Amino acid sequence: MKFKKSLVAVFGLAASILLTACGGGGQPAGGGDAQKATTLKIGATPVPHAEMLAEVKSDLKDKGITLEVIEFNDYVQPNIALNDKELDANFFQHEPYLNDFVKEHKEMKIKNVAGIHVEPMGIYSHKIKQLSELSDGAKVSIPNDPTNGGRALLLLEKANLLKLKDGVKETATVQDIAENPKNLAITEVEAAQLPRTLDDVDISVINTNFAMNADLNPVKDALFMEDKTSPYVNIIVVREGDENRAEIKELISALQNDKMKKFIEEKYKGAIVPAF
Repeated sequence: MKFKKSLVAVFGLAASILLTACGGGGQPAGGGDAQKATTLKIGATPVPHAEMLAEVKSDLKDKGITLEVIEFNDYVQPNIALNDKELDANFFQHEPYLNDFVKEHKEMKIKNVAGIHVEPMGIYSHKIKQLSELSDGAKVSIPNDPTNGGRALLLLEKANLLKLKDGVKETATVQDIAENPKNLAITEVEAAQLPRTLDDVDISVINTNFAMNADLNPVKDALFMEDKTSPYVNIIVVREGDENRAEIKELISALQNDKMKKFIEEKYKGAIVPAF
């Protein structure tokens, strides 16, 4: 009987050691629901967001956090994946886009927790060198999502290529064009696909991340760009209730400091502007 009890005790101790070694027998450092995972999964578009996240991986590793970056090439799936708990956060959008997205998807409880940088939108062309060369009836492609479409129309207005109805601002649509002196033929295209339209249109209004992903240099190649006063700050977004997670706070701290500001200024040379 004593032999059997000893054997049971030995097996119990071995099982306990095995569970502990595999992480099944205790809380990670910090404890609590917010600290269950030491891996942060962040959804991001490749340029510049994934590049910026790659820059802070080692800093977060020093804090005991492994950063896993999942790249997306559209503006819808990162929010869906975040809402479905496939991600801990995403980094690709500005607040006007997020606000419109949440209005359309009221079931999604996601929120802005930090502003990181501005990506000035630009007008690009493979056919002309300056906007004064634009001919009557020129073909123009702009983003097809409401927020970036309105933003593109505002930029075309600022470039004196058209005039919008009074008061529409970022909610502008092609139906809000009041004056179109060059009879521009405007086509709405998914934002990520805009660089591919450059051989088929005269000009295209492209978000900086997709322009850079297509090897366009915003500073050198854009015919016209938003200035540094743009309200379209790119943000970190999380599910409501996760904004106080220690890992999220560490991520924000890593992206909002002098080291990241220097990285942005040296790598992107004005094509991207720090917003903190």
